[in-house]
Amino acid sequence: MNKLNVAVIGAGSMGKSHARVYSGMGSVRLAAVCDTNKEAAKTVADEYKAKYYFNYREMLKKEKIDAVSVCVPTKLHREVAIGVIRNKVNVLVEKPVAATIHEADEIIREAEKNKVKLMVGHIERFNPVVIELKKRIGNNELGKIYQVNCARLSPFPRRMVDVGVAADLAVHEIDVLSYLIGSKIKRIFAETAQRIHSSHEDSLVGIMRFENNILGIISTNWLTPKKVREITITGEKGMFAANYLTQEMYFYENKFTRSTGYSNNFMNIVEGRKLRIKIENAEPLKNELNAFAASVMSGKPAPVSGNDGLEALRIAQKFVESSKKNEVIEL
Repeated sequence: MNKLNVAVIGAGSMGKSHARVYSGMGSVRLAAVCDTNKEAAKTVADEYKAKYYFNYREMLKKEKIDAVSVCVPTKLHREVAIGVIRNKVNVLVEKPVAATIHEADEIIREAEKNKVKLMVGHIERFNPVVIELKKRIGNNELGKIYQVNCARLSPFPRRMVDVGVAADLAVHEIDVLSYLIGSKIKRIFAETAQRIHSSHEDSLVGIMRFENNILGIISTNWLTPKKVREITITGEKGMFAANYLTQEMYFYENKFTRSTGYSNNFMNIVEGRKLRIKIENAEPLKNELNAFAASVMSGKPAPVSGNDGLEALRIAQKFVESSKKNEVIEL
């Protein structure tokens, strides 16, 4: 297979970004764009020299498609993803994988039954700062990790009406933390608030304890007039602080470990050097779609599986449940 024929279903802001990236990839050919909004479908397709459709079933019938990005509203993920899968077409579903756990399960089962690739668009795994953090944690550059703090704050997105901030934003950090830490979450607690959203929570603070005893803290909302995307990871040897947006990362050294050494029996914390870590900037979406295409072409497993997406959604929903019940939930 020289080039994959790909299509994008959903021509909103995310769908347009998928179409743009696909159109510039050497390994794929953007064959079609589909949206029930005829003007949107035609505009995006024309810009990237693809065919346009208003019905994805018609598109799949008329075009030879190898892989599809599903970029429709969350409430439509199940219907569209399963429709694509039953046509034996590989699929990348934007996060969250589905609106409910049951619908996510259905998508996963259909992909297994039809033997097609299913990938979930947890884009931050492909952010250069997350890639670098994963490498440095693997090299034991922090020693024992104590705590991870994440902030994902935004102005209110007018497009977002079908889910709350837990499913839309917190899933990013849940997935990133699980990926970086490499341990299962054993219990959670959260507080949420609904300030301006008509039907869902728009602010969430969640606490997670992992099985390896690391604490994870997530703060996310749609109430902040400045977009913030930051993560800090604190351990014995110091702290990494990274910005997803600027792709900058710093290491704040615990001078004690450099000046005197350390052991498991005695530790101290002394402010040391601040070191900037060189990051080679790259567009996360381009990394993600290249990884999806490579998975389809090679036959190797998708780097973010349906079950990964399901677990992030499950924890996000448990956060909301914890807030409503005002209790810690053991998983």
